[in-house]
Amino acid sequence: MTAARWLTRDDLAATGRSAEGLLLVAPDLSSVFPAGPQEAAATGLTGAALRAAGVGGRDRVVVALAEPAGALWAAAAADVARAAAAVGPRGRLRLHHALTALGATTLVSTPTGAMDLLARLHLEFLLDPLDLGLEHIVLTGEIASKRTMGHLAGEFGCAVTEVLASPFSGGALAFRTAEDAPLTPLADGVLGLASLTKDDRAGQEAALAELVVTPSGHPTLGDAVLRTGLVARADGSELPAPAHTVGEHVLVRGVWLALPRIEKALSKIDGVTGWELSVERQGTLDAAALTVSFGRESLIRNPMWRSRIEQAVRALTPISVDVRIAQDVQETPVPGTVDDRRGHHLGRDRALLS
Repeated sequence: MTAARWLTRDDLAATGRSAEGLLLVAPDLSSVFPAGPQEAAATGLTGAALRAAGVGGRDRVVVALAEPAGALWAAAAADVARAAAAVGPRGRLRLHHALTALGATTLVSTPTGAMDLLARLHLEFLLDPLDLGLEHIVLTGEIASKRTMGHLAGEFGCAVTEVLASPFSGGALAFRTAEDAPLTPLADGVLGLASLTKDDRAGQEAALAELVVTPSGHPTLGDAVLRTGLVARADGSELPAPAHTVGEHVLVRGVWLALPRIEKALSKIDGVTGWELSVERQGTLDAAALTVSFGRESLIRNPMWRSRIEQAVRALTPISVDVRIAQDVQETPVPGTVDDRRGHHLGRDRALLS
């Protein structure tokens, strides 16, 4: 593995101008993954994950995921189930209407999306989750909070499966049917564990390891090892599920938020001397806030400068980010920081972690 090309999400984004064929891109273009002939393989593995979750020919599947994952999962589900539809991740009332109108037996969603639907059924819609008649819930795209799988299974009265999907294509790579279980790979040799501090496999003594994807057979990436940014803690199993993230991208509501793009956008705004991105999950969904510091007192309460920052951030990501202004002057410029109150993101620099 040491002789391979080791690539991060930023490395994949840099190939956007030269990549060919069907390109699977992140919502903020922070990664560009050439599908090529691997698209059929990704669809096949995703179908295998659905079968492992118990989905079969009598089921009707609604996929509530962002692109590029949504279309891929719907295509895979159409091969496995009686019917499948991709409805996107936004709007719980719309999702409830889609589930009932299509007679869905299976929901594919992020963990927080499914938990938010459950909360709104109880608190806003005053509906019993059991009335939906769901038989399967498949969770993917995020790091789930503790006891999410068991809670959803009890409330909806259905089987719940968690699937690890590629953060580049959205296709399934591994699954588990219980929170305390390790991941079961859907194909040999695709997933591995790597050292955080060097381009090599993780040693037996490593407390933390990054999940990596090896897309062997890919026409342009076949010799590469792709760092996912997902980090697992050693638990004695061969392939533990990820519990953290690392690097220059933070996972928020199933979307990877690029920290270098925030840094670049804010560097163009006069007077900005620092920023902190905070992420928390007090309720069912992730909430992100960007606190910006200025070097001059006159800018702190200037609505035009605040508006410029809000517009700059809105142009970077589809994720809603609340912009806040620090009330104290920060005269000396400082690097941007991340305060992940969920405990997910370990840091921007892999070399500082062990």
